[in-house]
Amino acid sequence: MHVPDGFIDAPTSAVTGVVAAAAVAVSLRGARRELDERTAPLAGLVAAFIFAVQMLNFPVAAGTSGHLLGGALAAILVGPYTGVLCVSVVLLMQSILFADGGLTALGVNITNMAIVTTVVAYAVFRLLVKVLPRGRRSITVASFAAALLSVPAAALAFTLMFAVGGTTDVSLGKVLTAMVGVHVLIGLGEATITALTVGAVVAVRPDLVYGARDLRQRLRLRVNGELVDAPAAEPAPVAARSPRKIWAVGLVTSLVLAGFVSFYASASPDGLEKVAADHGIDKKAENHAVADSPLADYGVKDVTDARLSGGLAGVIGVGVTVVAGSAVFWAVRRRRAAGPADVSPASTSGA
Repeated sequence: MHVPDGFIDAPTSAVTGVVAAAAVAVSLRGARRELDERTAPLAGLVAAFIFAVQMLNFPVAAGTSGHLLGGALAAILVGPYTGVLCVSVVLLMQSILFADGGLTALGVNITNMAIVTTVVAYAVFRLLVKVLPRGRRSITVASFAAALLSVPAAALAFTLMFAVGGTTDVSLGKVLTAMVGVHVLIGLGEATITALTVGAVVAVRPDLVYGARDLRQRLRLRVNGELVDAPAAEPAPVAARSPRKIWAVGLVTSLVLAGFVSFYASASPDGLEKVAADHGIDKKAENHAVADSPLADYGVKDVTDARLSGGLAGVIGVGVTVVAGSAVFWAVRRRRAAGPADVSPASTSGA
């Protein structure tokens, strides 16, 4: 669903750019409450993992493929605000380095793929977690449903943007039917990847999954005939891998997926590309501003071997994304840690 330059007109792209910038600003503040010493490193890894898995296009219909969007996965693993930032970092790296998704359409892509998917997925996830029995299986089921619904929601959001600022005269009904139809199928792949990933992390370290933090029900004591919450106890030691090992395993997995497995991904156009070609949405598509980038189209320039070229590009992409993402999240974490020290006694004296 990476929208290239030329699909959406300049005024609409500008408005979505403002929306995206505002959402990122809000997310930077919200992420301070979500990130701690354990989740800050994990957030950078989540961004790198999303980048890697987005290189793995899977077939969904004749001549059509799909790939992970990642909003649901990020929101459940590290929180909705941090999730928006994770996907935004991925989209920025893809657009600047790999010419994937237009520069003028960056606001459109962040709105569709980072904001809409994260908000819809996390809302569905929280609703299901409240009504389903408490347990790890419910987390996995809720993750599947949240991811499944987030993808057609993003397709619907694109259709609305195209209705407002599309550059070609195409039947809106046909675009809506085609976009939502194919992205429901893509959503099944998204849901499977999300549920498997969340389930794997929950099985090893549930304390590292933001969406599973309230799995444990707080002990309640009867005092003077009334039930009150017992004081929070120190967390019990987790007989599993340390966060550092989890991070290392996740990074190696991302490198293998992007550097090796991506070579076997489907070469068919993804959902948006297929719909655009079939219905003429791409008539006014523009060449990417960095189409001559050394990493354009996920290949290394002047490396003639296709397998080596794509693998190197994937490894570079994972490395750049994990560094950029980790830098952002550590900076946000440091701002959170420095926050109370910035409050002077005079500013709280009237409280």
